[in-house]
Amino acid sequence: MPSFDIVSEINEVEVRNALEQTNKEVGNRYDFKGSDARIEQSDKVLTAFADSEFQLDQVKEVLVNKLAKRGVDIRCLDEGKVEKVSGNKVKQVLTVKTGVDSDLAKRIVKLIKDSKIKVQAAIQGDAVRVSGAKRDTLQEAIALVRKSVDDFPLQYQNFRD
Repeated sequence: MPSFDIVSEINEVEVRNALEQTNKEVGNRYDFKGSDARIEQSDKVLTAFADSEFQLDQVKEVLVNKLAKRGVDIRCLDEGKVEKVSGNKVKQVLTVKTGVDSDLAKRIVKLIKDSKIKVQAAIQGDAVRVSGAKRDTLQEAIALVRKSVDDFPLQYQNFRD
């Protein structure tokens, strides 16, 4: 029975490269001379540091540009709130979201079931597996999910006949 998986993955190497390029550019820019502006990474959590909220926004803008150039979907970044660190320095936590969370998975399954397309959708961990009798119905399901879910980056993998 043909099937495919709906997943949300990012290339962690590209994120690391974009992060290093961002730190290099911030270190070389004239408007950041003498400031403590940088981005640090620990696993899937990026922390942006700067001397003011304006500089923090500039650092994030550079990061977003570098991620976009490297083909990483910026919708996977979840921004935390801006926190004061010490004195007038600020930081912000940016979380890189991977995997289809349970709320989105339930929404996708409900969307597919309500569409009356003759496929079955099941949540399997951090992915949604969709299976059906024909390839054409699976392609209809992909088109439906692409059109309906635009607030989160999704990939359609493991297409089997």
